[in-house]
Amino acid sequence: MLEKVAQRIKRHKRIRARISGTAAKPRLAVYRSNTSIYAQMIDDEAGRTLCAASDIQDASKAKKSEAAALVGKALAEKALGLGIKECVFDRGGFLFHGRVKALAEAARAAGLKF
Repeated sequence: MLEKVAQRIKRHKRIRARISGTAAKPRLAVYRSNTSIYAQMIDDEAGRTLCAASDIQDASKAKKSEAAALVGKALAEKALGLGIKECVFDRGGFLFHGRVKALAEAARAAGLKF
């Protein structure tokens, strides 16, 4: 495994040891690949995904950080539709920078609190 990926997984395990999602306050998990970004709200107690969004769903020609902001806004709208107003942010071992930060800020602007 690449050292870069191994370090991210190590960071993610360290983060997951401290945070967990519930039905009232689910975990907003983010995964960033080279081309796409995915986000989902997870209830860890029940072990199920409450809602999800990704930039694959809308094949726009937006830049990566703009697409991440659209994903954050779409996920926040879905969550608010389900009655979820608060969540715990799980950056998945990625640095809070660039696309991950854009997704988080767009979700906050759309009404989610974390």
